[in-house]
Amino acid sequence: MKLTKNISLILLMLAMTTFMFVSCKKDSSSGATPVVNYIRITSPASSDSLLAGAGQGQLIAIVGDNLQNAREVWFNNQQARLTPTYISKTSILASVPSNIPDSITNTITIIFKNGYRLEYPFEVQISKPYINSMVCEFVNEGNVATVLGNYFYEPLTVTFTGGATAELVSVEDDQLQFKVPANAQPGPITITTNFGETKSDFWFRDTRNIFIGSDPFEGWNNASLVVTNPGPGDPPKINGNYFRIKGAIGAWSWNELADGDAGSMPSYSKNIPDDAILHPEKYYLKFEINTMKPYNNSMITINAGGQVVQDTKGYKWAPPYDSKGAWQTVVIPYDEVVATYSVAPVVNPNGYWAMVLLQGPGDLDADMSFDNFRVVPKIDQ
Repeated sequence: MKLTKNISLILLMLAMTTFMFVSCKKDSSSGATPVVNYIRITSPASSDSLLAGAGQGQLIAIVGDNLQNAREVWFNNQQARLTPTYISKTSILASVPSNIPDSITNTITIIFKNGYRLEYPFEVQISKPYINSMVCEFVNEGNVATVLGNYFYEPLTVTFTGGATAELVSVEDDQLQFKVPANAQPGPITITTNFGETKSDFWFRDTRNIFIGSDPFEGWNNASLVVTNPGPGDPPKINGNYFRIKGAIGAWSWNELADGDAGSMPSYSKNIPDDAILHPEKYYLKFEINTMKPYNNSMITINAGGQVVQDTKGYKWAPPYDSKGAWQTVVIPYDEVVATYSVAPVVNPNGYWAMVLLQGPGDLDADMSFDNFRVVPKIDQ
């Protein structure tokens, strides 16, 4: 009996010794101090490209030692999303959060399983505003304008050419709405945040290079389509008179909105700049449209800078389109327009042929207004 007790005691002591050895060994392994040596981009071809900072959303590699027990990674006060398979003893792959930090410390903080915190200096390079487009480039005083883009972070200021500032209505990361002030002048707009300033490539109320207009009306046909005094139910003016076509449009019927050669359009035919004819890839064709009823049939042919009078081989702007009773700006690369012509345009100091024609398949219950047909630079000049 005594022998049995001694054997049991010896076995218990051996088990305890083994447990202590294993525990000490585990603690020794997990207790090694984590360290970050450097941060680099993740491309294998550029593994020697070290980083002191990175932009929102960029995937980075945090390289060091004893990193396997990392549980959280914070950039400033924004937590990154971690994937366990991207965490190893020597590296952590993490994407810089896209959310804007409330507090900027320019520090990465790594929190480990045992609560240990490791800090490493690193700058999150927050983007300055990016301006893509304006839903309508012509907006009247006091009305709400909408700009599309990205990185619209408050506090934010919208400044017009001439210095007038807008009253903000709504600010989202990719969309900005504001009221147009009384003294807003034509030209680029500038958006400023704490992270930078950006000037738009487009012009607000851009009246440059209008090749078809109605102030005054010029051309061969359809002066009766010009609206000079809008009444109840008519779209408002945005830049003087505008064209409006209403009624039943039969399939393949010929409906000229405006057209004319250089001689019959003396104020407009010479407005397309020589550089646009020589380098159409640097320009846009733009116009404003207001559809009181959907444009869902037929076809609109546009000829701007043409050489051949009554050439119907112009650009085909196809349906559907519906602005739901609001003015909107349509943007078409000008090189795509001239690529459709039967004869390539050449510089002509005497002016050019222009046409907007409604003709195509399907019957259309039309109620569409147009204004400011123009060819303008893609980049502000």
